[in-house]
Amino acid sequence: MKFEFQKIALASVLATFLFVSCEDKKVEPLTYDCTTVTPTYTADVKTIIDTNCATSGCHNSSSRADGRDYSTYSLVKRGASDNSFMGSMQHLSGYKSMPQGRSKLSDAQIQTISCWIQNGSPE
Repeated sequence: MKFEFQKIALASVLATFLFVSCEDKKVEPLTYDCTTVTPTYTADVKTIIDTNCATSGCHNSSSRADGRDYSTYSLVKRGASDNSFMGSMQHLSGYKSMPQGRSKLSDAQIQTISCWIQNGSPE
C-alpha cells in the first residue's frame, strides 16, 4: 500500500513538472537602438500597418480580428501599448504570430514600428 502511494505521488510530481515546463511562456519583445531612428505614424508606420495588419479579414474596422482594429492612428497607438503587439510581429514564443499565415515582417519594418513605440508613438 505504501509503495503504491509513493508511485502515485511520484507520478503526480512528474506530471506537474512536465505540464509547467511545457507552458507557452511569453517572452519580452525585443527592443532596438533608436537613437538615430525617429519614425512617425504618418510617414513610416501607417503604410506598414495598412499593408500588413489593417486589411480585410484582419484588423480593420469591419473585421476586428481578436477584437483589434488598427485602422486609425489612435487605435494603433492604443494597441501598441500591449506587449502582444510587438511580440506577435516579432514571432516570439507565447504570442500569436502576425501577420497570420504569412511571413514575419522584415527586420527593418519591425525596427521602424518598435522605434516608433519607444519614441512615444508620434503621429
